[in-house]
Amino acid sequence: MSSATPPTPGHSTGPQHHPTGPQHHHPVEENPWATGGTMFAGVLMLVNGVLGVFVGIAGIAKDDVYERVGDYVYKFNLTTWGWIHLVLGLIIAVTGWGILKGAAWAKATGVALAALGVVAQFLWLPYTPVWAFISIALGVFVIWALCTDRSDVAGP
Repeated sequence: MSSATPPTPGHSTGPQHHPTGPQHHHPVEENPWATGGTMFAGVLMLVNGVLGVFVGIAGIAKDDVYERVGDYVYKFNLTTWGWIHLVLGLIIAVTGWGILKGAAWAKATGVALAALGVVAQFLWLPYTPVWAFISIALGVFVIWALCTDRSDVAGP
């Protein structure tokens, strides 16, 4: 008969294994500006997309709605610009709706479309300079908000 006592909980009689290095669990800190900014970015994309559709319709319907301010290197037919704004506006509005609904595809698509929108507004500068600058600033904010939001990163 053996008089060995069973091991107590937390103590092992066998070989002990220690991790090879320190294990650190860093909680993901949510930036309230970025988290709220993501919702605002979705709203901005939705509204900016709808406005883009209206700009596109105006450009397609009549070529004389917009007048170029000065001479500009990037000269395009206004009907072509109308179609570009119409299609881009529809896609941006749908992506903004996706961001508001929390769709997984929407954040990355939103960053890409905001970047494309910034370039399009730069090229659109001679026709609506003030609105183009405002749209460029909003596009940069949307990119920042979507890139810094960590609400989808799982914590420990």
